Amino acid sequence: MTIFKKIIDGEIPAEKYYEDDLCIAIKDINPQDEVHFLVIPKKEIKTIFDMSEDDEKLVGHLHFVWAKVAKDLGLEWCKMNFNVWEKWGQEVMHIHLHVLGNFK
Repeated sequence: MTIFKKIIDGEIPAEKYYEDDLCIAIKDINPQDEVHFLVIPKKEIKTIFDMSEDDEKLVGHLHFVWAKVAKDLGLEWCKMNFNVWEKWGQEVMHIHLHVLGNFK
């Protein structure tokens, strides 16, 4: 079980910006910019390459949510990315979008 599954299940507290039936958006505990949050699907998918065609709408929803949260927070600019595999920075094997931004 990943740390994200434990957060989703309420076993570990997190500062949530958004939650619905499909995903959560939480503040990153090790921020790399003025604002750094994660959008995490509630469905456990190890990496982007482990998705099925059935996950297409879910991943689209993650993009909708990150844009909504960034707008709600009033970010002036932001960038978003998926890290894939440990070699490329994926520390938790449960897909998640990193969103980094700034108010300036």
